[in-house]
Amino acid sequence: MCWASSCSRVGGPAAISDYGRNEMRTAVALGSNLGDRLENLRVARRHIIEFAEVQPPVVSSAVYETEPIDCEPGAAKFLNAVVEFNYDGDPVHLLEQLVRIEESLGRMRDHPKNISRTIDLDLLYCGDLQINNERLQLAHPRMHLRKFVLQPLADIHPGFVLPGQTRTVRELLAELKEPGEVIRFIDAW
Repeated sequence: MCWASSCSRVGGPAAISDYGRNEMRTAVALGSNLGDRLENLRVARRHIIEFAEVQPPVVSSAVYETEPIDCEPGAAKFLNAVVEFNYDGDPVHLLEQLVRIEESLGRMRDHPKNISRTIDLDLLYCGDLQINNERLQLAHPRMHLRKFVLQPLADIHPGFVLPGQTRTVRELLAELKEPGEVIRFIDAW
């Protein structure tokens, strides 16, 4: 559960009872570098949009192929995308549902950090909520530093200012010096 001392909306505190009362634009980053990478993304997206709390419009970025970052030597390239939707619920519950999708696609919870995986689902933002506790950090603390997140986000909202940032997604992407290419893999998936 998220306690009031660790949750806030940009510009002021949010009561716990605020969850579930207002739809929030919410984004999830999807990544895969094991197995049928594209099918892993498709299955995960299908499960996400079937959640009762997920409401239209649902928008998906193109899929991008990227070099693995900080993974084990010889790791395969990732496919990455972002899905954005209206969400009417508790972001901690959404995180729990995302973990169940990862597990259903073969990802183990006790895996070492930054290793190859069939699926990786990261909750990027949920409205303008700011949460910082042992279970959840919103907005995602490193999304503005990753091309494999910013490029798909730029497909959806190039002029969007991410929670906790002052520059648009397009500006952050243009200024980012992270090495490695982000190559468009497929538009419609």
